[in-house]
Amino acid sequence: MRAMPGTETDRSPQAKEMADESMVRNLAAQADAIWPQELPTMRRYQPRDILDVGCGTGEVTARMAELFPEARVTGVDLIESHLALGRGKTVRFGDRVRFQPADAFELPFAAGSFDLVVCRHVLQAIPTPERVLAEMVRVSKPGGRLHVVAEDYDMIHAAPTRIDVSYFWHAAPRAYSKAAGIDLHIGRNIHHHLRALPLDDIDVHYAHVDTQRVPRETFAAIFEAWRDGYTESTARSLGIPEAEAREYFQATVDCIRDPDGFVLWVVPIWTARVR
Repeated sequence: MRAMPGTETDRSPQAKEMADESMVRNLAAQADAIWPQELPTMRRYQPRDILDVGCGTGEVTARMAELFPEARVTGVDLIESHLALGRGKTVRFGDRVRFQPADAFELPFAAGSFDLVVCRHVLQAIPTPERVLAEMVRVSKPGGRLHVVAEDYDMIHAAPTRIDVSYFWHAAPRAYSKAAGIDLHIGRNIHHHLRALPLDDIDVHYAHVDTQRVPRETFAAIFEAWRDGYTESTARSLGIPEAEAREYFQATVDCIRDPDGFVLWVVPIWTARVR
């Protein structure tokens, strides 16, 4: 991990990839794949004020506004073009949903402002994720809930594939994490961060994004977006040609599309109650 982040680049070392058009596709496909498996957990909450940290294009912000018709929902992100897309998706909710630019490391809200704070697909992309978790707790009301989708890139499996993608999905996250100063295994490492905060009722559920539960085209779209947005930086971190890195992504996509192929991405969903 890097020392205390002080610039936007330090705080978002994947800023280039996050702003790429492929990320818009990725966020849409991830929401389509994962949200149905999040719903049983989400339905346990009874929020009045929701904060969506790192809301991106508002895919799940809009879904939460629909699920909780009495709640106010605020989405924050650093990328203004993503926020603009979110505003377009949520016009029908009026002023009950709002978006604003904000840094997750310094949320511009008073302590105890929200009774549900959601963070999806963010912590793996930033240094010192424990600082963002602490901010999420700070702005939560006592008794409020955290809901965190924390990715872990060791939890990707595919077979049969024409090349050894298991090597790639083991080696690439480790090399990329080291190069970028981030944690692409936050899905497991988040547990000790949560235990260091004033939280109880810490629990984890898993979305099983696989070729049995998710339409193959939806699933393939996630990996295609990763291919298009991350081939260059992944190749650089591994020290391999871009064409080789792209082929690992493509072999995974081809396995997803193959009726005889099976691909599984296990996505941890962590929840906790603020003391």
